[in-house]
Amino acid sequence: MAATVIDGKSLAAATRASLKSRIDALAARGLRPGLAAILAGADPASRVYVRNKVRASEETGVRSEVHEFPADVSEGALLERLAQLNADPRVHGILVQLPLPRQLAADRVLAAVSPAKDVDGLHAVNLGALLQGRPGFIPGTAAGVMRLLEHAGVPLAGRQAVIVGRSTIVGKPLALLLLQKDATVTICHSKTRGLAATTRQADILIAAVGRAKLITAEMVKPGACVIDVGVNRLPDGKLAGDVDFAAVKEVAGNITPVPGGVGPMTVAMLIVNTVRAAELSIE
Repeated sequence: MAATVIDGKSLAAATRASLKSRIDALAARGLRPGLAAILAGADPASRVYVRNKVRASEETGVRSEVHEFPADVSEGALLERLAQLNADPRVHGILVQLPLPRQLAADRVLAAVSPAKDVDGLHAVNLGALLQGRPGFIPGTAAGVMRLLEHAGVPLAGRQAVIVGRSTIVGKPLALLLLQKDATVTICHSKTRGLAATTRQADILIAAVGRAKLITAEMVKPGACVIDVGVNRLPDGKLAGDVDFAAVKEVAGNITPVPGGVGPMTVAMLIVNTVRAAELSIE
């Protein structure tokens, strides 16, 4: 029996629609949530991602602005703009679209974003809060995956969760969130030996490495919930995830598609964080 496909697109739409009352309450106090995006360079994928985030923000009622810089922008110029945005009361959330051009140190740029406006959840203050289990902004993809699991009714307590990928954006924060829900978590990466043997133990398998169709049906435990975070462009121009969707859906119990799975939820949770940042700014 084929797996149940978890529709991230419809869940993202419902998540954004649920913000209406909160946005209306802010409007009644004369405030509209504002999101500023930093885009450096001409990477086509980054432009698409920023455009999608801006469109979804505007549709939800969040004011958005994009600050574009050439690929050869200096670190000083970028940090100066971030300082201006940190001080701008109309801006409640700031996102820095990654990857940045090579001459820019991503850690220094991300550290320059005010933790109170760090709606990507990548500042050390917010990542530290997540580690300690304290309130803070959670990276959008990790938060989106947790919403998808909850929506699908996937049990977490006591279950074996395997994450393939150890990035600061997805793998590490997601491991912490799953641990908070009492899952037993294993993180795999490029140096992991016997990857397939480990993934076959997973009740919840999350692929986030950026390698098209890395996860095959033989690597999946029958009935497992498979979450595909990867987005890869194939030679024919089509998009594919890190999971061989056609084959794995015949083995898994639940599965997310690419596109239409995790991606829309990442954007939705970014907007959730922006609205929350606006609320916190007047509390």
